[in-house]
Amino acid sequence: MSLDCIEIDPPQTPVGSVIWLHGLGADGHDFEPIVPEIPIDVPVRFIFPHAPKRPVTINGGMEMRAWYDVGAQSPSSSTNGIRTSSDLIQELVVSENQRGIPNNRIILAGFSQGGVIATYLGLRTTDRFAGIIALSTYVHDHEHVIEEVSFTSIDTPIFMAHGVMDPMIPIARAVTSREVLTAANYQVEWHEYAMGHQVCPEEILDIGNFLNHCLI
Repeated sequence: MSLDCIEIDPPQTPVGSVIWLHGLGADGHDFEPIVPEIPIDVPVRFIFPHAPKRPVTINGGMEMRAWYDVGAQSPSSSTNGIRTSSDLIQELVVSENQRGIPNNRIILAGFSQGGVIATYLGLRTTDRFAGIIALSTYVHDHEHVIEEVSFTSIDTPIFMAHGVMDPMIPIARAVTSREVLTAANYQVEWHEYAMGHQVCPEEILDIGNFLNHCLI
């Protein structure tokens, strides 16, 4: 299975790509409108894939776009779905490679569920990405993640941002993920904002600064 995507190309030849994954129940259009608001100084291609539709336990088994099922009891119970979605995103990465954009010019970004996939793939790659953007999210199975991370990924810049009033994913969960990563010598740029489970204008500016840092 391959993923349908929305692509936004810059007027000039892109020097990098951002693969941006949406959250539970949304689709690739979710973050499409903020692209013009991001203050990025180099031509970049934005790719917004649509997650497959699947039943989601936490929502009574209702079918919706989701990168993995949510609601089972074990913390590792979603691992198979996360791994499968990670493989699908890796296919998009390979496609970008074939279009002339190497991994070290690709940013993996994701919000909520999408951020789980972005960190899962970005931490385990054997070919380092330019950066990882993890928005209102967490690192899956943080107690065991260090057993699986790739040495190649250790110097990957990571941008983590969270709302202090997030009712969906409490900020404490994100802080725990950050501490696990910093303990493993990852360089994490941490931001928190006076918001809930969302993205705010200040955050968009900070994302632009991070993209410039990684791609210029």
